[in-house]
Formats: sequence, C-alpha cells, structure tokens
Amino acid sequence: MEKTTAVVVIGGLAPDRRLSMILEKPDLVIAADVGLHHAIDLGLRVHAVVGDMDSVDRAVLVGAEVNGVDVIRSPRDKDLTDTELALRHAAERGATHITVVTGGGGRLDHQLGVIASLAHRDLAHCVVTAWWDTAHVNVLHGPAILEFPGRVGELVGLHAFGGDALGVTTNGFKWNVTNETFAAHSSRGVSNEFAEAVASIAIADGTLIVTRPEALENT
Repeated sequence: MEKTTAVVVIGGLAPDRRLSMILEKPDLVIAADVGLHHAIDLGLRVHAVVGDMDSVDRAVLVGAEVNGVDVIRSPRDKDLTDTELALRHAAERGATHITVVTGGGGRLDHQLGVIASLAHRDLAHCVVTAWWDTAHVNVLHGPAILEFPGRVGELVGLHAFGGDALGVTTNGFKWNVTNETFAAHSSRGVSNEFAEAVASIAIADGTLIVTRPEALENT
C-alpha cells in the first residue's frame, strides 16, 4: 500500500512552533474546528476543516473556504468530537499515517476523548502518532513492533489502553520485559528510560500507547 501521510491539527493550546520544522510535509492537512488557527500559525497548507465550527473564527473560516479549503460541517448535537471526525475523515481520504498535533490543555473530558480517538480500532490499519505539546505519542495495536530512537536517559511510558496489552517485549530501556502482560488501568509502564540510542517495543495483542514526554526537547 502506498504511504499517504496526514496531519490532523486540533484545538486546545497552541502547538509549539518548533513543530513546523519537524513535521515532514504531509500529503493531507485536516483541521478540527479551531485547529484551523493553529495549522495556519504552523505554516501548514490546510486541505479540509472538519467539525461543528463553534470555536473557529468565522472570518478565518470564510477566508479558508474562499481559498479552496473543504469545509465539512457537522451539527453541534453529535456523538463524536471534532477530533474524532477529523481522524475518520483522514482515514476516509486514504491516509495510512496520521499525526495529530495539539498543544494540549483545555477540558479534561476533551483530552481523554482525544486519547481514546487515537487508539480507536477503526484506525488500527493506520500508523497513528501525535505531538502533544512537547511529548510524542505512538499507538500500537498488536501484533506490532516499534523501533525508535531516543536520548539515553530520556523518559518513555507504556500504557495499556482499552484492555490488557499481551506479549509485550522491550529492548533498549533501563527496565526491559519479555513476553509480559501490561494490565489496563495500571501505572506499571510509567517513567522508564532509554538505556540505548535505539529501543524497540513489541506487542502480541491489545493496544499500547507509548509516550515520550520530552521528545521535542530531544529531537
């Protein structure tokens, strides 16, 4: 399958401007409502805006539409957040690799909703990552293997999501495991560290959310 990359920029606090130098030029940029402002600030060429448009500045939205940006409106009374709608739109447009960009912050229920949306099984066929303020996030649906670089001593966290993560094996960290189960609703995987310049995580079944809280500072 041909690789198609998408960046989904969502609401919350403004993302770190350094991301404009780190993000590879995507094939598709989708803004979730007020994420349009953040995408413009990062210098991204937006292809579509998705959501109920209750937060985006009307003049900015009209300007985007005049310039050819697709505006996909949803009712305010809906089952899914603007973020989840934007993620699904990216997948529907053929994205195989999706990166969500947010500065974090805002309402706690929305932040939890973002994490849940990242790990949704409907996106299991995509490589889903996120820049969350200065942190980087990877979502792994088993069976999967992730190999990635880091600075020795840099923090990394492994969190089972939506159920237990089975058959987890890690290499390159200060504390490694072999074919173990990470229980959902447990903090066991918090505050591990890179012991080598490259580490790997394998999972046989379930979902792991892998976080690097200091990733932007070490990129």
